[in-house]
Amino acid sequence: MRCSLLFGGLLLAAPIASSIAVAEGRTLQVTGAFVPVAGANDHPTGIVTGTLNEKRNMVTYRITWRGLSGAVVAAHFHGPADPGQDAGVLAPIQGPYTSPLSGAVVLTPEQVKELRVGRVYVNLHTAARPDGEARAQLQVH
Repeated sequence: MRCSLLFGGLLLAAPIASSIAVAEGRTLQVTGAFVPVAGANDHPTGIVTGTLNEKRNMVTYRITWRGLSGAVVAAHFHGPADPGQDAGVLAPIQGPYTSPLSGAVVLTPEQVKELRVGRVYVNLHTAARPDGEARAQLQVH
């Protein structure tokens, strides 16, 4: 009797857990590796890792870097742009700009579509390279 009550309770709980997962939305991995922007003499290294919650259009991120010409003075999500192309700012990344840097940003549904097809990048700006010194094109997995 106890076994059938326990099993019955598990059968009832499964649809509830499933509907909670659907309500929260799928969470996908976001990654990117920094490369120098064309013309930069420095060789920055670093990565962007994070998640995309599709239901909330929220990207959480953790950014690490080193090897820049100086301190990061600004950072942004840019797009839409294919690798090697430039684009405007989609969303600012809040400082203080020390590595590692973590946070979250909410994008518009259209920006999320561009992110999902690899047309969004993170750009790190320094005083020596105010247009951007390091760029990480983002991929969603």
